[in-house]
Amino acid sequence: MKRIAQLLTAASASVFASHAQAEPIALGAPLPAIAQQNQNGELVKLAEAGANGYTLVYFYPKADTPGCTKQACSLRDSYATLTQKGVKVFGVSADKVASQKAFKDKYNLPFDLLADADAKVTSSFGVPTTLGFAKRQAYLFKDGKLVWSDTSASTEKQAEDVLKFIATQ
Repeated sequence: MKRIAQLLTAASASVFASHAQAEPIALGAPLPAIAQQNQNGELVKLAEAGANGYTLVYFYPKADTPGCTKQACSLRDSYATLTQKGVKVFGVSADKVASQKAFKDKYNLPFDLLADADAKVTSSFGVPTTLGFAKRQAYLFKDGKLVWSDTSASTEKQAEDVLKFIATQ
C-alpha cells in the first residue's frame, strides 16, 4: 500500500511538473515552422499557411468532448466573420487523423484540424499537456508573427475573443 501511494505521488508530481514546465511562445515570435497532418491526412505547413494575414492556431484537449465542441462550434459559427477579417483557423489536439475527421464532419467545421498525436505542434508552441492532452490555448498570428495569445482559452467565446482583439488593430 505504501508503494502504491509513492507511485501515485510520483506520477502526480510528474504530471504537474510537465504542466508547469511548458513555456508558451512569446508575442512577436514567428509562427513555428512545423508540419502536421490534417483530418484528411494532408500535410499542413503552418509557417507557410500563416505567412500572410491572420492565422489562429487553437489547442483543445480532445475531439468531440463538451468543452472542445463548444470551442470549435464558436469558431464555426463565426467563421464567415473571421474569414472576412482574413483569419485562417487551425485546431490542434492529440487526436489521430480519423478522430479529427469524424469531429470535423460531425459538427461541419469549416477549418482544418491537425492530428498532433506525436505532440510536435503542441511542443513547438510550448502548450502544456496533462496525461497527453493539450491545455486549451489560442494563438493569433499576423503575417507570421504572434500578435495575441490566450493561455486560458475560452470554450464558448473563442471567436468573440479573437474578433475583439482584431477590432483593436
